Amino acid sequence: MFFSKAKIHNIEKKVYYKDVYLKYTLLLDYFQPLFLFLPSMIKSEYKVIGVMSGTSLDGIDLVYAKFEKKAKWHFDILVAETYNYDNTWRENLKKLVSYSHHQLDKTDNDYTEYLAHVINRFIEKNKITEIDAVCSHGHTALHRPESRLTYQIGNKPFLANLIGNVVVCDFRVQDVELGGQGAPLVPIGDKLLFSEYDFCLNLGGFANISTDIDNERIAYDICPANIVLNHYMKFLEEEYDDDGIEASKGNINTFLLESLNGLKFYESTHPKSLGLEWVASEVFPLIDSFKIDLQDILRTFVEHIAIQISKEINKKNNASVLVSGGGVYNGFLIKRLESLTHNKIVIPSKNIIEFKEALIFAFLGVLKLRNEVNTLKSVTGAIKDHSSGVVYPS
Repeated sequence: MFFSKAKIHNIEKKVYYKDVYLKYTLLLDYFQPLFLFLPSMIKSEYKVIGVMSGTSLDGIDLVYAKFEKKAKWHFDILVAETYNYDNTWRENLKKLVSYSHHQLDKTDNDYTEYLAHVINRFIEKNKITEIDAVCSHGHTALHRPESRLTYQIGNKPFLANLIGNVVVCDFRVQDVELGGQGAPLVPIGDKLLFSEYDFCLNLGGFANISTDIDNERIAYDICPANIVLNHYMKFLEEEYDDDGIEASKGNINTFLLESLNGLKFYESTHPKSLGLEWVASEVFPLIDSFKIDLQDILRTFVEHIAIQISKEINKKNNASVLVSGGGVYNGFLIKRLESLTHNKIVIPSKNIIEFKEALIFAFLGVLKLRNEVNTLKSVTGAIKDHSSGVVYPS
């Protein structure tokens, strides 16, 4: 069951305050020079917390990081932790796309409170005292940019009151209202923090990539990844396929593989993005229609991921590919990818593998505090580069 037009209309009402904020931020574009006189916002060093919950439902990633602006931006991850979801929250988040407006509204409130609890635990446990802002992505409940609608739960204004700190959040809404996909948002961080690599590849719920083409940053979702693999692993009562062991035991079903590679999404050019709704309506029914063994499903889908990614990274020669996200720990997937490319696959430190997205959302918040561009039209397809997000005072 998916959102009806009536439910979407209700959600559009719910995010009315965000539309008002958009008009306000567009007006601020005319007064941007005034921000140069706000020393509390414009400085050379920031200590912020980044908070990220992705579609793979592993948990909530938090980083406490320092960013310093010299000739270019530098960062240092001071503390990083993941707070795993319990089974109740994991199941609730899986069902978001089928929730009624009332259920979604209640879950949004509950999740905001839960997020505040997790953030406060993180701060207290690590004795963090210097915080310029908490920069939070929230968790995506609905992403339909073609209808100019995206909705992340956990971004309620009272979050700032519950944690007693400035909050920067809701990074996607403004971009969608400006005609963009609202995703991916990480590429500005790839460009400014990881410029030494030709490609930045993230293997999370979805595989997405960013790179420079003709001195312009381009990024897009490639294909589903952990969101599909983890879904089928639950039938083995496991959260994920450790090192890809189960997939390695299976056989490729060539008919399923051809059907997956033939999905219309792969005919689209960037900018393009994927959401859980698309996977639920296009991918799961397709896979389930073949009625094949679980290990064969995993083996076939790993091959599908490797093929789709290799198509993208093989567009450049002698390139370096920085790989992050939980999918890095699927050794079988990495081996299949390496076998399909001559480019160099770079596996970074554990902190970058697991917390790169949270780090970059922390950085997006810093850029927002400075009223500097943190969302690129070349990536999302919006009508202009802009500084996205909402700032809630403590």
